[in-house]
Amino acid sequence: MKVRLAYGVGGLEVELPDDRTTVVEPAYHAGAPDEAAVLRAALREPVAGPPLRELARPGMKIAISMCDGTRAQPRDKMIPAVLDELGVPDDDVVVLVATGTHRGNTDEEIRAMLGDELVERVRVVNHDARDKSTLTYLGEHGRDVPVWINTEWVEADLRITTGFVEPHFFAGFSGGPKLVTPGLAGLDTVLVLHDAARIGDPKATWGEIEENPVHADIRAAASAAPPHFAFDVILNREQRVIEAFGGELAPMHAAACEAARRFAMQAVPQPFDVVVTSNSGYPLDQNLYQAVKGMSAAAKVVKPGGLIVCAAECRDGFPGHGSYRELLERHASPREFLQAIKQSDHVTPDQWQVQIQYNIQDHARLVMHTGHLTDDELRAVHLEQTRDIAATIAAEGDSATVCVLPEGPQTIAYVG
Repeated sequence: MKVRLAYGVGGLEVELPDDRTTVVEPAYHAGAPDEAAVLRAALREPVAGPPLRELARPGMKIAISMCDGTRAQPRDKMIPAVLDELGVPDDDVVVLVATGTHRGNTDEEIRAMLGDELVERVRVVNHDARDKSTLTYLGEHGRDVPVWINTEWVEADLRITTGFVEPHFFAGFSGGPKLVTPGLAGLDTVLVLHDAARIGDPKATWGEIEENPVHADIRAAASAAPPHFAFDVILNREQRVIEAFGGELAPMHAAACEAARRFAMQAVPQPFDVVVTSNSGYPLDQNLYQAVKGMSAAAKVVKPGGLIVCAAECRDGFPGHGSYRELLERHASPREFLQAIKQSDHVTPDQWQVQIQYNIQDHARLVMHTGHLTDDELRAVHLEQTRDIAATIAAEGDSATVCVLPEGPQTIAYVG
C-alpha cells in the first residue's frame, strides 16, 4: 500500500506491505463550516464563568497569550475574535508570544502567523524566559516550583490565553495552563517543571493529566497569575477548527481535553515490530527537537527492541539555538546520558527533550528520514538516517508487523 506521510509542506509518499501494516490516523472531522461563528460562540457562551465581553472595562490593560511559531494555532482567527469581543482600544492590548524557552519569532514569522493588518493594530511581544528584567517572581508553587512569569502578563488587568488542545507527550495535553507556564514563564521555572524526576515519571505521558506530575505543577505554577478567560480550540488534520471552548481555565481545559481525547487517541490490540511516524508536517516538523513528539508517539506502540522510522523535514536543523544539540552530542551513548541526569540535580535547558528521545532510543532502534540533516550530523547524536523508508522496513523481514502514523502525534495510538 502507498501511504502519504505529513512531511514538510508537500508530504512524503511511502510504500508499505499491505498484508501486515496497520494505519492509525485521525478519523476525519470536517472543519466547522463557519469557524468565526464557532469561535464567537465560545467567547459568548463559555463552559464556565461570564462571557469575555462582560470582563472588559474601559481603561484596562489587557494581555493576550498565544502560541509561538512551532505550533499550528489559528492565531489569525482567534486573536481577531477576541479583540472583536473585547471592544477596547487596540492601544490597551498587548499580544504575548508564549515562546517558553524557544527563540523569539521574527517579524516576518509574526506577520505570517497574524497577518499584516493585525500586527499593525496591536503590539506583539516575544516572551523572553532568559531576561529577568521582564519577569516577576511570584513565590513557590506546586512541588517547590519557583514561579517567574512575564511582567506584562502579571500586571495586566485582564489576562486571556488562546491556544489549542491536543495530546502532549509529557504534559498530557497542550493548551490551557501551558499558555502561562511554561509559555510565559522564566527559565528557572521551566527548568524545574522539566526536571529529570518529573519527565521520567511514567504518568508524564500522552493523555494523562490527573496523576501527571508535570501537568500538576504546570497548573500550580499558572495559578500564580491565572488567566481571567481561557480560549482553546480543537483542530482537524487540515488545521481547521472543529470545536472551540472558552471560560474559566480549569473547566474550560477539562472540556477541551475530553474532546481532544475522543478525536486524537486510538487503541491498537498489540505493539508492532516497526512503527513509521511523522511529526505532522510543517511547521511541526521544522526541526529535530520538535520531531521528538513524533518519535514519542511511535514509542507508545513499538515492541521493545523494535524499529521506529521518523520522517521529519527539519528545515530548521536541530535547531541552531538552545542546548539540545550540544546535549545530544555530549555523551557516548543514550544510556550514559540517562545515567548522568539521574545522578545530578542540575537541569540544563532542553534536557527534557533529550531525556525523552534517549529513553526512546534505549527502548527501540530509531532511524530518521530528513531533508536537511546530513548522515554525519545524525550519526553524531547516535541516530541513523534512511533515504529509502520502504527498503529500511523490508530489511526487517517478511514477518515484521508494521504500524504507520501518517499524521504523527495528531493521533496517539496506545495498546489497549
